[in-house]
Amino acid sequence: MVRLAVTAALLLAASVPALAAPPKAAVFDFQYSNLSPVPTDSADIARLQRVSDEFRALLTEKGLFTVVSTAPVRAEVSKGPRLRQCNGCAETFARKLGADVAITGEVQKVSNLILNLNVYVKPLAGQAAEKAYSVDLRGDTDESFDRGIRFLVRNNMEADNPLGHH
Repeated sequence: MVRLAVTAALLLAASVPALAAPPKAAVFDFQYSNLSPVPTDSADIARLQRVSDEFRALLTEKGLFTVVSTAPVRAEVSKGPRLRQCNGCAETFARKLGADVAITGEVQKVSNLILNLNVYVKPLAGQAAEKAYSVDLRGDTDESFDRGIRFLVRNNMEADNPLGHH
């Protein structure tokens, strides 16, 4: 009887799929694409850092990715062109960091009223296509950025689950 119970428990354990760890993601700081006539100021730069930090926290909290630090390549990233214009350098940096995925973000500012938060997720294995996520913002304020990044993760990325993990 004990042997039967142990055998049944082992069979049950073998049939339950193991939960895989989320993919490791190099989540780079958001960068600015200012298309407006208004010059970028210190509030804009501070907002980029806030939204970058919040984005990483949300990805971790939702279990979508294990975020790896981009600090080891931050100085090198800052010397080059924006990550969306460097012909795949984000992928190169992400590989250096041991990541499975490169995630870049860009804020496009058309005016003080019209902005977009854009996120690009590029799996590094094989020939997987990059996925893009975007949310429109109305107003260049901390509140609009906070709401926008939460909406983007919850309603776009989490709902889409880009790498089938959750």
